[in-house]
Amino acid sequence: MSENVKQSKMVGKQSILFQNPPCIISAASIAGKKEGEGPLGSLFDVVCEDPLVGKNSWEEAESELMKQAAGKVLEKAGLKNTDIRYLVGGDLLGQLIATSFGIAELEIPLIGIYGACSTMGEAMSIGAMLVDGGYADKVLAITSSHFAGAEKQFRFPLDYGNQRPYSASWTVTGSGAVILADRNSNKKNSSEPNIVIKGITPGKIVDYGLKDSMNMGAAMAPAAFETIKQNFEDFGVQPSYYDKIITGDLGYVGKNILIDLLKEKNYDISSNHMDCGIEIFDKDSQDTHAGGSGCGCSAVTFTSYILKQLKERSWKRVLFIPTGALLSQVSFNEGKSVPGIAHAVIVEAE
Repeated sequence: MSENVKQSKMVGKQSILFQNPPCIISAASIAGKKEGEGPLGSLFDVVCEDPLVGKNSWEEAESELMKQAAGKVLEKAGLKNTDIRYLVGGDLLGQLIATSFGIAELEIPLIGIYGACSTMGEAMSIGAMLVDGGYADKVLAITSSHFAGAEKQFRFPLDYGNQRPYSASWTVTGSGAVILADRNSNKKNSSEPNIVIKGITPGKIVDYGLKDSMNMGAAMAPAAFETIKQNFEDFGVQPSYYDKIITGDLGYVGKNILIDLLKEKNYDISSNHMDCGIEIFDKDSQDTHAGGSGCGCSAVTFTSYILKQLKERSWKRVLFIPTGALLSQVSFNEGKSVPGIAHAVIVEAE
């Protein structure tokens, strides 16, 4: 990264470089039974065998997942709810009801956000800006999704028994949370590196006119392309600058589209690209078609697997890009297209 980039927080057209990069001092992942049976199952903090998590509805179950994730991330950090200045979070359900009902009893000031499946990237970005700007000492960023709740809201209730095309992804049941803190207040185990958010590239809405709600990878890939390309241009780097370039839930369909779009601009990420939607399920044994998706997909993959690789110094620097499809029941039923968005977060082990 060039020296002139390091002199200002505002970088290029839409990126930010933090002068006091916030530390990720704690992370937690709560996942469902299917996710627990996948390749990352042993890394999750909690695997819930009951899809209803002891509740009466899918929506209440998702709120419980978020409540457990918030409790676990506080426990792992040795903190209380009163130690957190702000909570930044959201989910896929209408009016963010999983978030509002799930974390209400924590009584932490809430900044509720919606970025569809990109919400974890958006939450971490806003949280990092709050900490770097001196507006908060500790921020909890959190999101969640639930397979049954998402199917009920965006597609068909499970009882309908409809057939899913091979381009369809499987919404992850799970919740992931991180606590961001000022690096000067971080007391860590000396054997582990500081994990910091060095910079961000917030994404813009990109709409290629796709109207197929069963092909989220194709809808989101153009947004991921625009954000990743802008990150390279703003910071003056090549794909090799990052050990891994990690998208949220493009799946097998979106991954190929993203790689092709970037190659047209002379950026080849094929050797160091990874997608959370591909990593979280086993393609051969779990029958999830195009892979995983949902707010919880990138969140639980980041908090379990990605952070582990950084802490073990297997990777030094990653570009984490959760991706979202900005559709609703209303927009889809009115025949609107499915716009995409993607937010990039630079995460480093120091």
